[in-house]
Amino acid sequence: MNVEQARFNMIEQQIRPWDVLDAHVLDLLAVVRREDFVPQQHRALAFADLAIPLKDSEAAVAAGQVMLEPRIEARMLQDLQVAKHEKVLEIGTGSGFMAALLGHRAQRVLSLEIDNGLAATARANLQRAGVMNVEVRVADGATADLSADGPFDAILLSGSVAQVPDTLLALLKPGGRLLGIVGDEPIMRATLVQQSPAGRAVIQPWDESVPRLLNFPEPSRFKF
Repeated sequence: MNVEQARFNMIEQQIRPWDVLDAHVLDLLAVVRREDFVPQQHRALAFADLAIPLKDSEAAVAAGQVMLEPRIEARMLQDLQVAKHEKVLEIGTGSGFMAALLGHRAQRVLSLEIDNGLAATARANLQRAGVMNVEVRVADGATADLSADGPFDAILLSGSVAQVPDTLLALLKPGGRLLGIVGDEPIMRATLVQQSPAGRAVIQPWDESVPRLLNFPEPSRFKF
């Protein structure tokens, strides 16, 4: 496989047509080696438009332990609009690829991963990639006490939730924003929440279904 041609095709045929037009994001995707964050057995799929399993077991895939499609990661990175002076929180490290992208854009990134094995792999991947401003911490993003780490300029949920978590919104700085994919299959919506003096502004610019983040509340489906 011609890796650089495959990377070029990923950017031009998958990512750019998905309204990812920010030149800084596209340039970053050209230089951060996605293939180095993909499990060895799936390396040939590094640039494919599909979610890549991060473990071999069916249970792991069912638990959402996958690397999201390149176009979704790119669009989330573009929409979050991270700046060099900012502190960012990511929930769901996975292989560390999104954390690496965020690290190139931000001053500091704290990324939480609930699975010890994935956290160790992500740390190794980030170290090999020379990304030194990302801390990968083993923690449950749904329940972790982050009061000593916040507030954050931006929070990214690298997976879906049923509703925007108020506990995470409380960690945002004034003017800060949170981006996650919210809702239930078959329709989930990318949801960007921004804190402002006038309250919270919410936009939902695109739809996509992605695996759940573990342990976040699921509201009852029963109505009386």
